[in-house]
Amino acid sequence: MLSHSPHWSHLSRFSLGKYSTIAVSSSIYFTGLAILTLSASVPQLQPPACSGTACPEAGLLQYGVFFIGLYMIALGTGGIKPCVSSFRADQFDDTDPAERAKKGSYFKWFYFCINMGSFMSGTIIVWIQDNSGWGIGFAIPTISMALAIASFFAASDMYRFQKPGGSPLKRVCQVVVAAFPKRHAELPNDMSLLYEVDGQTSAIEGSRKLVHTNELGFLNRAAIVSSTDLKSASTDPWKLCTVTQVEELKILIRMFPIWATTIIFFAVYAQNSSLFVEQGMVLDKQVGSFNTPPASLSTFNVISVIIWVPLYDRILVPMARKFTGREKGFSELQRMGIGLVLSILAMVSAALVELKRLEIARSKGLIHEKADVPMSILWQIPQYFLVGAAEVFTVIGQLELFYDQGPDAMRSFCSAFAFLTGSMGSYVSSIILTLVSYITTQGGGPGWIPDNLNEGHLDRFFWLVAGISFVNLMVFIGCASRYRYKKAQ
Repeated sequence: MLSHSPHWSHLSRFSLGKYSTIAVSSSIYFTGLAILTLSASVPQLQPPACSGTACPEAGLLQYGVFFIGLYMIALGTGGIKPCVSSFRADQFDDTDPAERAKKGSYFKWFYFCINMGSFMSGTIIVWIQDNSGWGIGFAIPTISMALAIASFFAASDMYRFQKPGGSPLKRVCQVVVAAFPKRHAELPNDMSLLYEVDGQTSAIEGSRKLVHTNELGFLNRAAIVSSTDLKSASTDPWKLCTVTQVEELKILIRMFPIWATTIIFFAVYAQNSSLFVEQGMVLDKQVGSFNTPPASLSTFNVISVIIWVPLYDRILVPMARKFTGREKGFSELQRMGIGLVLSILAMVSAALVELKRLEIARSKGLIHEKADVPMSILWQIPQYFLVGAAEVFTVIGQLELFYDQGPDAMRSFCSAFAFLTGSMGSYVSSIILTLVSYITTQGGGPGWIPDNLNEGHLDRFFWLVAGISFVNLMVFIGCASRYRYKKAQ
């Protein structure tokens, strides 16, 4: 389900602020969990019991309560994700080297905690739901969320708060509207003549002043002080913008190509819960006396993240720091590039596993039979581990880049769009899959991904995604090499 992150982040900057947005969205999330718990516990809200193999359909009330709970969880998630990550990062002082170093580790451990929660829900909670019922299985997360909200409010006196900077979308529109009528105006040779408020602080609440840059110079016209502006008693932000406001839009434009390249990464990540599972369905799922559900192998992706975060933070960063001299070891863009390379290797690994599986299927005469191939499902573990390692580098690097490089008053907004790439990647994966299925079945053939994978060529699909990812990596390298980091006063 597409999250509401951009809407919530816009609201958090416009009026509520991050703290209030977290409080409201967490309450909505908790209410959704409570409704799900009730739907699984109250007999009147549960579907009628099955009689043998016949299971009566749930009624309108049961469906309504269940989906209201799910939608409230999705709505609450949209506010929690971007605001929690940026609000916690706000607690570090960028001007203090010691705190700045701690903030470098924060995003890694933030993502570590997310995956620990995912691991527990995918193992312990699932076991409880299977053995003790869905009611208890939903009640535990509900109680946990209540405790989390209580702890959040209990520490309120310790937080550092940033004032809401107003609507980021409105400020972006003001720059475009102010620049257009002045599109033929001459820029001054002395850029200090461009409009900016006096003093140390920006006109935008919660934002430092940004240093003027020459890139995207046509936008600078929004800060040209015209004769009409000089005659006016007050400044109209739709006709005259500050240098900082202009630089905010420039930052967003510079970040957009980097943002776009991560969509392909999440298209690779989407294979975790789609074609990796389909591939596992036709492998030998018996591991000793245990029959392994193919979807459960995604746990190795989570385990990979849990292993890689401490390895990266405690071993790789100190080693890299000695060679690069950087406080963080690697820059955010370097980390993202490493993650993109690892995502390509994950697709290559999946393709090689599929090649071997098809080879065994041919040798056993199983091509035209919809049957499992005698090849252990454990051969899929490397591709899951590689995707997990790629996450640690790309996703954490992206979160940190969008927070650090986003304008001060747009950090939750930028964080929201970082999370949006996950949803966009899923859509792109679906589009690629649909196009491949359509094109490869022309002429009456089974195509690359038929119902019987033994007749298909799933390996070619993985090679295709690896190829697209490689092209995407080249685009990323080109964009990253031209990227200019922001400069704040």
